[in-house]
Amino acid sequence: MMEEKGSTTAVSLRELSRRFGAFTAVSRVTLDVAAGEIFGFLGPNGAGKSTTIRMLCGILAPSSGSGTVAGYDIATQSEQIKAEIGYMSQKFSLYEDLSVEENIDFYSGIYRIPPEKKRQRKEWVIEMAGLSEQRQARSSTLSGGWKQRLALGCAILHEPRIIFLDEPTSGVDPISRRSFWELIYRLAGEGVTVFVTTHYMEEAECCDRLGFIFGGELIALGSPAQLKSRFPGEIVELSCERPFEWLERVESLPGVRQAALFGAGLHVTVDRALEAIPLIKAALAGLPHRLEQIPPSLEDLFVSFMEGRDSGAGIPGPAGRGEKR
Repeated sequence: MMEEKGSTTAVSLRELSRRFGAFTAVSRVTLDVAAGEIFGFLGPNGAGKSTTIRMLCGILAPSSGSGTVAGYDIATQSEQIKAEIGYMSQKFSLYEDLSVEENIDFYSGIYRIPPEKKRQRKEWVIEMAGLSEQRQARSSTLSGGWKQRLALGCAILHEPRIIFLDEPTSGVDPISRRSFWELIYRLAGEGVTVFVTTHYMEEAECCDRLGFIFGGELIALGSPAQLKSRFPGEIVELSCERPFEWLERVESLPGVRQAALFGAGLHVTVDRALEAIPLIKAALAGLPHRLEQIPPSLEDLFVSFMEGRDSGAGIPGPAGRGEKR
């Protein structure tokens, strides 16, 4: 029986830290994830995302702090946790020399699914993942999108209450990513908690809430809308030829906090767009260009958080306050 969305806490962390010698990979992370929630965990490479997930899965012991997953203590009840969770990484981890059905049968044995339930679960996974026509195909012949569907199906064979997805759509084409996220929505609608890391900001928009981790610290926490409402300043989009050549010049203008390459143009963070646009126009006099104020995107926010953390400037913290870190 799946839990009703929001009725209980699926993951709870308090001051969770992990050190490797003198290096702190995760520093005092505190957060709660509700049952049935799609929680996105964002951060650059080396920020501490995978180390945190390894602690939550009972693979790695914390150095300090505490946490529970599905009500079990991550430090002392790792075996109970493993029975309640599913895990899927960005790298296809199933057996490529086995067929789709054979992989599902193998993992049914790993999860000790009772014989009377194995066939029902296998058919459910094949139907859920849309693999009916590929059931006899060798896994090595599947496209990246189909492989990810199969990996997700095997990760949830045992009906886990919580699934951890570590960059599950890395290297997958946009249409396959969309199909994969439709499966995630379906699972969350049934009460499964989804804890997902991703580098795709359009996927982050699909999450109920997000946590930004940088340098091992949780620097922001909230829904996509809440986080974007905390953006420090306003965004002006500049479209012009050879935007890289104008990056430093635009950044030197009064009222401009920072500028970043964004597609074929620049996203310029300013104090006030109405005051900054005339100054930017004057600086680009004679150069064909287009300027307009746009709402901040999650990518703008992500860049702002990282720039603020690197410079030691105040950034919107987990509770929505500007904090020095």
